[in-house]
Amino acid sequence: MQLPGITLLVIDDDDMVRQSIAIHLEQCGFEVLQASHAREGLALVVSHSPALVLCDLYMSDMNGFELLAQIGEQASETPVVVISDDGVMSDVVEALRLGASDYLINPQADLEVLEHAVRRSLDRAHLRNENQRIRERLELANRELENHLRELRDDQTAGRQVQLNMLPATPWKSDEYLFEHRIIPSLYLSGDFVDYFRVSETQLAFYLADVSGHGASSAFVTVLLKFMTTRLLYEQRKQREQGPIAFQPSDVLGHINRSLISCNLGKHVTMLGGVIDEAQQTLTYSIGGHLPLPVLCVGGKAEYLQGKGRPVGLFAEAEYENHQIPLPPRFSLTLCSDGVLDCVEGATLKEKEDRLPILVGQAGGDMQTFMQLLGLEHAKVMPDDISVLLLSRTP
Repeated sequence: MQLPGITLLVIDDDDMVRQSIAIHLEQCGFEVLQASHAREGLALVVSHSPALVLCDLYMSDMNGFELLAQIGEQASETPVVVISDDGVMSDVVEALRLGASDYLINPQADLEVLEHAVRRSLDRAHLRNENQRIRERLELANRELENHLRELRDDQTAGRQVQLNMLPATPWKSDEYLFEHRIIPSLYLSGDFVDYFRVSETQLAFYLADVSGHGASSAFVTVLLKFMTTRLLYEQRKQREQGPIAFQPSDVLGHINRSLISCNLGKHVTMLGGVIDEAQQTLTYSIGGHLPLPVLCVGGKAEYLQGKGRPVGLFAEAEYENHQIPLPPRFSLTLCSDGVLDCVEGATLKEKEDRLPILVGQAGGDMQTFMQLLGLEHAKVMPDDISVLLLSRTP
């Protein structure tokens, strides 16, 4: 049985045919309206919105083709089954062209065929209407998605600008020391960050950080890093108005470690940080779980600095060591995030790490040459954030 509440309309000026059709369709479970004239049927289409219309092709007050056209104008979604005593092919073609869903000849002769045609037309109309609703929902979802994507792009653009504004100038020269950096994000925002700045008249500080993960959440932590180091430097300067500041790399890593854990962001950082003492001609550095290690190049010979330490922001009990080396009159120091190793030839991580100092030595302290050797002279999509911090001393 058809679900109740489905109303059909039969329009036919032959009372016997119309009533025969109506009685059978009512027995099939439909609610059936009847109209003996085309204009009466049109009025019922407007007032009752039947789910389907059956109409005779030839009636006294209106041509069936004209009736089809008017139903199409007033209720375009309503399927119309045309019934006729004749099977003239030209009539069939014209009726279908005007939107009829089916064409039946002598329907009262086989009412089961009539019922089947009605149910088939209703199913097609239901499917068409459902597809239309799905298209409308998809169009709405697409519009909402486009709006969200536009907002996301705007947010990312703003975030990217904030991140760029936090980065130091490159290149930056301070007396004999030249600092340069390159950051290539795997996404629009980077989880890698570098900074370098003058601590006092005789001290220069720098660090490279690689935040776990990618995208906006990792980029947010780089903002925190900038704030933490700036705040720590401010506090140190308040305590010492003149002269060198006790800005030890291990203290910086320890301070950031405690702060990240207390923030409970679920993020950790691998870091390399150092302070150059121009008066003593020394470099003091500390390592927070970062690989690859810094590469020192002197006289064309490049080798890793030694040291180790736990990642920053994971272990509350973590302690960080300071390592100190004398600085030669001429040298370069290259710090890289682990994303750089994706650009180095080698079948294993060990082979890549062994080759990195060779590339640093070939670059000879020149950032552009080093990026060319890595194949990064042109922007490209990489699987991980890439950052390089290169400092050199040329008296």
